[in-house]
Formats: sequence, C-alpha cells, structure tokens
Amino acid sequence: MIVFSAATHPHESRAGPLYPQRMGEFDLIERFFKRPARRAVLGVGDDCALLQPTAGMQLAVSSDMLVEGRHFFADVDPAALGHKALAVNLSDLAACGATPLAFTLALALPRVDEAWLQGFSTGLLALADAHGCELVGGDTTQGPLNICITVFGEVPRGQALLRSGAQPGDDIYVSGTLGDARLALEALRGRVQLPDGELARARARLERPEPRVALGQALRGIASSAIDISDGLAGDLGHILKASGVGAALNTDAALGLMGAGGKKLEYVLSGGDDYELAFTAPQSARQAVDAAGAQAGTPVTRIGQIQQQPGLRLADAQGRPVEGNFRSFDHFA
Repeated sequence: MIVFSAATHPHESRAGPLYPQRMGEFDLIERFFKRPARRAVLGVGDDCALLQPTAGMQLAVSSDMLVEGRHFFADVDPAALGHKALAVNLSDLAACGATPLAFTLALALPRVDEAWLQGFSTGLLALADAHGCELVGGDTTQGPLNICITVFGEVPRGQALLRSGAQPGDDIYVSGTLGDARLALEALRGRVQLPDGELARARARLERPEPRVALGQALRGIASSAIDISDGLAGDLGHILKASGVGAALNTDAALGLMGAGGKKLEYVLSGGDDYELAFTAPQSARQAVDAAGAQAGTPVTRIGQIQQQPGLRLADAQGRPVEGNFRSFDHFA
C-alpha cells in the first residue's frame, strides 16, 4: 500500500507532458486530500498507514472501483461522484454490520482540474466525516478517470453479517426503495420521460446513494444473512441463496411496492442495480426485532419473501400466481 505516493515512474518526467499543470501530485494531495490523522495511528505521509483495531474486533475490508463511461457519466457533478465513490464502499461495510474506520483512495486523472478536484473532494470528505471514516492514504496518477477506494471497518468478533447464514423459513427483507436508480439511468439515456421533480428524486438515488451503515449495525445478532444490493435484487439475493444452500420465494407485488412513482417496473426492481440498499434474512421470530432495528436506524424495512429449502428463486404475485421473467443482475463481462 502506497500512502499517497507521488513517486516518479521510470517512463515519466516531472516536467514532461503528463504534468503540464502548475499543480503537481504532492500539491494536489496536500490541497484536496491531506488531513490530520484522527483515529488512525498514522495517516497520510508515510509508505503505509497504521490502523489499530479495537480489542475484541475484527477488521472488515472492501474495495470498489468506479470507471468513467462504465459507472458514471462524464458530466456528473464531481461532488456527487465523490459521495458515491465512498458510499458504495460503505455499503459493503453496512452489509457486514461493520463500523467504518478509514479508507484509501487511488485516483487516476486525465489532467489536473482544480475546480473538479474541489467538488470531488468536498463530496467525498463530507460523507467520510458523516460516518467517522478518515482518509489515510492512496495513490494518484495520470490516466483515464478511475476511482478506486478500499475501506476498512471493524465488527465485534463473531458478529459479522455474512451471506451464508440464511435458513429455511427465514423472512427476506429489503431496506429503503429499489429501482429508482435504474429509472434515473433510463431517463438520462433518453429512454424514459420523467417530470423534472421525479427525475431529480430518482437521479439523487442514482448519484448520491445513502449507505445503510446504521441499519447493518442494528441488525447484528438479528439478521441471519445480509448483502448490499449493487447489481440488482434478484442476482444479489441469489448470492445469499448460493452461499446458504437454500432457495427462496419472492412476492413480486411487495417488491414492486419498493419502487417510487414514475412507472413501476419489475425489471428495474429486480435487475436495476445501483440501489445500495440491504437485502437480508431473519427468523420469523425476529420480526419485532427487525422492525425495531429499522426504527433505530431511521430506515424503512420491508418483508418481501421467505427462504425455502428447495434451491432456486421463485417469483409469485400476492395471490400466489407465478411470475415469469429472466431477471439477471448486471455483469461487467456478460
């Protein structure tokens, strides 16, 4: 791990064409990203950051990469992009029931754009501060816009939420809403027409997701399994089913109820992705505890199905009539 190293690579020259701006890498880091270490033993400035886990805790670590043209539009608000870059990582910690500690940032930039960097760092660090998660290092280089964050959290030993604990008879829940991020994407591509107010609401769900960190922590000792919904409910729930060796029945009417206005589509709910909500399971005996956890976290939770012994995911409406469809999650290489 390089802690915001700006070392010159053999094929680069500090005065060469890759660095035509006055602001160099060290200046960029100092101005936009360097902050005093708070919870970390040692933060930005050395070859490695030093983290000291709390006694009795385990480290939870996750990485996500955002690539221009694949994960976001070139004209996205840089503050929203900074927010989302960290939010998608914090969502992974939420799915584990972990408390955020720190993160590193690897950033490739086509050029030094101070206005863009100011917006990006503002959005990034505002969300970091909101969750007490400090930036402790990373790397910068020149290249196509690419953002890679590795986040570190901690969870009491043996209390991490995993994908592998679902049992037959468990209820299936989803936090918040689903499908609105996909709706916004379709509208921005010109495939769907939305009123300005509805587009703004859906676009906020796409560009500024709220990681359900507090809910994940509140579900420790209650949920039997959990995952964050990044690629679509059907596929992500499928990861729980595979890891737990079970199947599930999903109420499509309940699932559709998770989507806001703008034309509810089951495809958006089950395959839309970019929701960054939590899908989790819990025993039927824990229904009151689940409701209390949602209330404690200030996050609505909705029961949408049940885990079954027979493998596979079965879809049916509220009357029990089978619902057919090929609902798959997003796959970068499919």
